[in-house]
Amino acid sequence: MLTEERRAADLERRWSAANYLPLPVTLVSGEGAWVTGDDGVRYLDLLSAYSALNFGHRHPRLVAAAHAQLDRLTLTSRAFHNDQLGPFCAELAELVGMDGVLPMNTGAEAVETAIKASRRWGYERRGIPADQATIVVADGNFHGRTTTIVGFSTDPDARRGFGPFTPGFVTVPFGDLDAIAAQLDGPAHVAAVLVEPVQGEAGVIVPPDGYLRGMRRLCDEHGVLLVLDEIQSGLGRTGRTLACDHEDVRPDVLLLGKALGGGIVPLSAMVARRDVLDVFTPGSHGSTFGGNPLACAIGREVVAMLRTGEPQRRAAELGDVLRDALAELDPALVAAVRTKGPWAGVDLADGMPPARVVCEALIPHRVLVKDAHGHTLRIAPPFVATDDELRWAVGELRAALVELCL
Repeated sequence: MLTEERRAADLERRWSAANYLPLPVTLVSGEGAWVTGDDGVRYLDLLSAYSALNFGHRHPRLVAAAHAQLDRLTLTSRAFHNDQLGPFCAELAELVGMDGVLPMNTGAEAVETAIKASRRWGYERRGIPADQATIVVADGNFHGRTTTIVGFSTDPDARRGFGPFTPGFVTVPFGDLDAIAAQLDGPAHVAAVLVEPVQGEAGVIVPPDGYLRGMRRLCDEHGVLLVLDEIQSGLGRTGRTLACDHEDVRPDVLLLGKALGGGIVPLSAMVARRDVLDVFTPGSHGSTFGGNPLACAIGREVVAMLRTGEPQRRAAELGDVLRDALAELDPALVAAVRTKGPWAGVDLADGMPPARVVCEALIPHRVLVKDAHGHTLRIAPPFVATDDELRWAVGELRAALVELCL
């Protein structure tokens, strides 16, 4: 048993790297939309582990699937077949209407897989000269933390001190179709366009209507791949199975993660056209834990839940509640609100304290949210939260903002 002087958070600060600055609350258990701290206080979780917990903490169906597989087999590596990988790939591909799946673990791994696939596809299928493939990305992006990925980030905190960076990327403004068209018409050998349908880490930035349809058209006209990173926006977060479903767009390469592992294990996937998947050959890419039977068993249950349409329907309902509740906040407190389903970016008004201070002020109100880039609050409740809980939480946010103005 830890003494007061050696609490878990103190040990974390002493023995872990300081690459995160957690809010001052230590969580020890969770169920549904609620978590409990080491002080016994229950909090409403409005972050959902950056959408990894779309179905809430310890969802009974997902926990049961994990327990059942834990009692059978957890890891084989890809040196051997296992009885969960094939069904998982087939079921996920069918859910999203794509040809096949390459499973990985973290979201960043899925993005790296897509970068490799896009480049090799460009060389082998489009005849791009060796080592000249270019991928168009958007400013404000967040695709992970590897050195290649942060190399095309526009966030200085993600880049500082980590160069030199990998070449082969060109950045355009998010939401700007003309800027993408200019790159596709230019001298660069573009193999793919890689974007998030909604930029979560940037503060839930929603592009103009028609942005995804326009990108699909441009990519088709120029014969390049459209790669959509739906690691945060996918699997119900926007009220549809995928955010791109709002515009009836299907990419050539789809990246999924976070909620795919049910909030229990890391599980990600590159889901793609067959001609893109087929650029990989034995030994050209891999992961010891990618496609492991434990993760695949949980992923299959996630897919089975989504196949009913019920999580998406509930997410859409929660999104309406969240949008309407946030719209009632005083403009003197909140400058702007952006929502897409039960996912919101709330920009604080000029003169308000930084978003981090607001997050800390919400802790005594038993509401957990996270700041994004200084003056934006990011809200993403689990789909199992009730309408009343969500309205109550927005009321607590209003109260905390008023208190900070006193």
